[in-house]
Amino acid sequence: MANGYAGGDCRTNKRVAVVGGGLVGALQACSLAKRGFSVDLYEARDDIRLLEHVPGRSINLALSVRGRAALRMVDVEEEVVSTGIKMPSRLIHDLDGSTKALPYGTSDQYILSVDRRKLNESLLTTAEANPKVKIHFSHKLKKIHLEKGEAVFQDASNNEVVVSADVYFGCDGAYSAMRSQMMRTNHMNFNQTYIPHGYMELNMPPTENGKHRMPTNHLHIWPRDEFMMIALPNQGGSFTVTLFMPFHNFDEVHAGGEKAVLEFFNTYFPDSVPLLGEEGLVDTFMKSKGLPMVSVKCNPYHYKDKAVIMGDAAHAMVPFYGQGMNCGLEDCVVMSELMDMYNNDFSKVLPAYTVHRNPDAEAMCDLAVYNYTEMRHLVNSRYFLFRKKVDNLLHWLMPNTYVPLYTMVTFSRRRYHEVIKKKRRQDKVRSYRVFVDGGLAVLAAMPLVAIVIAARQNMLDYTKITSLLGSVEGLRLPWE
Repeated sequence: MANGYAGGDCRTNKRVAVVGGGLVGALQACSLAKRGFSVDLYEARDDIRLLEHVPGRSINLALSVRGRAALRMVDVEEEVVSTGIKMPSRLIHDLDGSTKALPYGTSDQYILSVDRRKLNESLLTTAEANPKVKIHFSHKLKKIHLEKGEAVFQDASNNEVVVSADVYFGCDGAYSAMRSQMMRTNHMNFNQTYIPHGYMELNMPPTENGKHRMPTNHLHIWPRDEFMMIALPNQGGSFTVTLFMPFHNFDEVHAGGEKAVLEFFNTYFPDSVPLLGEEGLVDTFMKSKGLPMVSVKCNPYHYKDKAVIMGDAAHAMVPFYGQGMNCGLEDCVVMSELMDMYNNDFSKVLPAYTVHRNPDAEAMCDLAVYNYTEMRHLVNSRYFLFRKKVDNLLHWLMPNTYVPLYTMVTFSRRRYHEVIKKKRRQDKVRSYRVFVDGGLAVLAAMPLVAIVIAARQNMLDYTKITSLLGSVEGLRLPWE
């Protein structure tokens, strides 16, 4: 991994500006300063560290390997991880109130529930502590002349502030002003897609003694085919609960008033009602609305050696794989690695960044959309549950050859587009249709019997095999 230092390279004399002080922008400012650049960081909002309430999206974040590698690069991983909550599995809530845990991977693999605001504040404080970084809050980008390297910002007093820089890093989110400005100059292909589903955040307060109302170390999911609800644990005993469903469903429930809200939750999420509290649930729902989710793809990400966009500005994605933040933070790692490779020569670094990162980001955007179907619908399928068990078994038997899709995405830094290619190859090797369409007789006669024979010959642990593959309702394994 790149260590982030540039030594005595004279190219660090270039003036660089980062537009956007969110997670990716703050991290990129830290990374550039650590390499020796003088960095001006421009953020449209006020300093969130001074605000009681931060407006905008607050969907909980699931930190995994890619994001942790980025935080490690600027020496804040330990601080962030120490306040996160480990989630080694999903906990599925069925309509009858029963639950079942679906591990994400092996016993030592987990994602971390982290607080978006605390993470952003930590990165801003880290950036600010470096004397090479100057942060300008309440500076909104209005226009930019890339060839001249001049940009115009509007400050809190509505005054225009003209600045100059040799290179601009646009990290200002899905509705990026930087991207819009670049599209005026660049021949940029751009696609923006809103999915027909929105989201609404609810709050599950802690108990009177400050404890969590549900098991803590899980990402809780209530899958209901056309819609779903999830909950991530917070420090302090609360859960952030997010309802995802089609906009017309939000409209229908709102139109029915308070009574319709309770009827809806008692019908589809009955075990959550006493946990959320009827009064708080109704009040929050009636005062809120379904918010949109957008997927953004564009290419190229750079303009000559003058500017580049990163994070959501380049590849906003729906939140269903928990990779939006991780992918954005990993952008900073990729950029740092390329700067090491090309000795900070932006005329080589920025084009290489587009070529390297675009196929990965677009692949992850597609995976994120797919995972929504899995989370709200497929986890209810016996076939899906059995397939997951087979995946885990094959991975245990052939850890370097066969790796489940989720494991590659979440617990490795394998390039996203290569993950998809590997999954397709694995699917050809392992045909699920043989297991399902061939019936249980074929299932027992072929792979499972072979496993048992191998277990006997090699003295494999029967308990380990059973825990990995387990049993699906209605299906018993040969040794059970």
